[in-house]
Amino acid sequence: MSPFAAPARYAITIPFDGVTLAEHRDWFTRLADLGYSDVWSSEVDGVDGFTPLALAAAWEARLRVGVAVAPAFTRGPALLAMTVAAMAEAAGDRFLMGLGASSQPVVERWNAIAYDRPYAHTRDVLRFLRRALNNERIDEEFETFAVHGFRLSRPVTVRPPLLLGALRPRMLRLAGREADGAILNWLAASDVARCRDEIGADATVAARLFVIPTTDADAARAIGRRLISSYLTVGAYAEFHRWLGRAEVLQPVWDRWSAGDRAGATRAVPDDLVDQLIIHGSFEDCREHVARYVAGGVDVPVLAVIPAGVELADAVAGLAPR
Repeated sequence: MSPFAAPARYAITIPFDGVTLAEHRDWFTRLADLGYSDVWSSEVDGVDGFTPLALAAAWEARLRVGVAVAPAFTRGPALLAMTVAAMAEAAGDRFLMGLGASSQPVVERWNAIAYDRPYAHTRDVLRFLRRALNNERIDEEFETFAVHGFRLSRPVTVRPPLLLGALRPRMLRLAGREADGAILNWLAASDVARCRDEIGADATVAARLFVIPTTDADAARAIGRRLISSYLTVGAYAEFHRWLGRAEVLQPVWDRWSAGDRAGATRAVPDDLVDQLIIHGSFEDCREHVARYVAGGVDVPVLAVIPAGVELADAVAGLAPR
């Protein structure tokens, strides 16, 4: 296979910055015409993770839709099951559900919910969802919450695959053992095999990949350094990269961030780390870099496109599968 050949699935992150949800209808058609197979949302501090997918499912039947990821904490178990069931009803077998622990800032600081025992709580929500989406009546004391007498009144006819956002061995192994696969984030192509070893060979692996399609390496690295200093100073991501063996490289970043020196933390991110974690270069270079993730074991590369000196339409077209 050519290193530039597209994998079976080739996804892109929605919604696009600067494009209203109402304006995405034409974009969904364009994406399908260009050969993108999937559109995947996220749920952090913009739109919720499900509304863009409901629009995509209704407006473009050729696209598969997925969320990466919906936090396990920010909806009650029954409401989350109803939301997933509604998406499964709307999209049929084109919907994939991504569940994750999220992070302390999202859960605790922004949503006023205690971020207690994230692994155990995410595991329990996953177990609850599997049973609820199999149309069982749930009356059980889970380890981290209890649900009494709940059953979906609109039975699910096609249970969507449940993928788990996972960063470290216990969660990666849980994804392979009890979910249908894992969603990875903020890793290098060379890290995929190590994660895949924990997940197992048979599970589906998706990965969100940040892509800055520009040949201006200085500009791409400046953007990449800001992204890395913002994300990899969050506890879960910091621990992930400690596990991956990057403590020595990232310690100066963490030290400056902890001291309140945000600018210094950003400057401390080395170019080599940016080049590993952020895909940048010509369109051909970017597609080749994506192919390295696929060769390492990613089944669904999910591009998060950051246009820099290029129009969004040109970036989306230039990065499309060949």
